[in-house]
Amino acid sequence: MSPLTNIGIVPFDLNVLSSVYPETKHIVEKARRLESDGKIIRLKKGMYVVSPEETGKVLNRNLIANHIYGPSYVSLQTALRHYGFIPERVHLIQSLTTKHSRSFETPVGSFDYKCCSKEYFPIGVRLENDNDITYLIATPEKALCDLINYSKGVNLRFMKDVALYLEEDIRFDMDALSEFDMDILENCAIYSRKSQNINTLIKYIKHERYI
Repeated sequence: MSPLTNIGIVPFDLNVLSSVYPETKHIVEKARRLESDGKIIRLKKGMYVVSPEETGKVLNRNLIANHIYGPSYVSLQTALRHYGFIPERVHLIQSLTTKHSRSFETPVGSFDYKCCSKEYFPIGVRLENDNDITYLIATPEKALCDLINYSKGVNLRFMKDVALYLEEDIRFDMDALSEFDMDILENCAIYSRKSQNINTLIKYIKHERYI
């Protein structure tokens, strides 16, 4: 069994690789050889993940997204698709971060990060456990707020705008709104880039619940 299997599918740096190969003096060269042999995959400078062929396990791109650039959490269409609330498959892994906006192209996929304020960041973020792997992801409420905040041309002035946006623009599962946590939405509205839009969303959901 390869010593790399002890690392599992969690992204790692050269320090971890050194602990796996303690007798290796030139760890950078070792990493290059392992990458060339297809045993590890380079995600960015100094960060790798063990190849699925070595571990026999499928890589988790949401977990990888947390590690490539952080602090960050998976959100927007990626999170909404994860919960099954929008029908489209999402190939770009989208996240929010308190750092500068960045994008990364890797052999395992494309990763995009949008900058948000430190006050807005922790609202509606949860730890997801997926086959004993945990990563940070937006709740459905936060993911929808993030999508509204970071989508160009979205202007939800009236409740009819919200209905049109949800039903036609993103084809959102409208039944899911009945389970939304209004506290998360209201806290998002306080620190949101588009507070008026989020407040209109809140008004729409409350209206639909009392029809």
